[in-house]
Amino acid sequence: MREDQLPTAPSFVVQGSPIRPLDPIDAAILRLLRADGRASIRSVAEQVHISRANAYARINRMLDDGVIRGFAALVDHERAGQGASAYITLKIVQDSWRSVRSKLACLPGATHIALVSGDFDVLLLVHTADNRALRELVLTRIQAMPEVLSTRTLLVFEETDLLPE
Repeated sequence: MREDQLPTAPSFVVQGSPIRPLDPIDAAILRLLRADGRASIRSVAEQVHISRANAYARINRMLDDGVIRGFAALVDHERAGQGASAYITLKIVQDSWRSVRSKLACLPGATHIALVSGDFDVLLLVHTADNRALRELVLTRIQAMPEVLSTRTLLVFEETDLLPE
């Protein structure tokens, strides 16, 4: 059988990019990059026992496919002057998710937005300088959005970012 006739794993297309299952090497590369996004290609290649060219090609493929969406710093929000953190749950007008998401994404301190099921529709994580700034954000910015029916604010007392082993 010729190489172009070999069976391939099923792939699906989401927003123009094929979805391919990750092999163990790709999964190992992702674990390493999640733990240290500044790791060099050489270091990654050595740790997963592949050539630098192979590591470079795999990382670029995962970037092109949208598996890796970018690289970011892990922030200690308290040391960065954002001493108050909260999860805010929102009930929103049906079919307003896209509009609400774009408005929430523009809020200062918003770091995570999720459309969820259950007793509320949206879960928003925010970091603000203090409780006064948090109150101002919720009462004057979020609750002023016409699509927002109600909110509930859950203060975060302590948080831990989980990293791959």
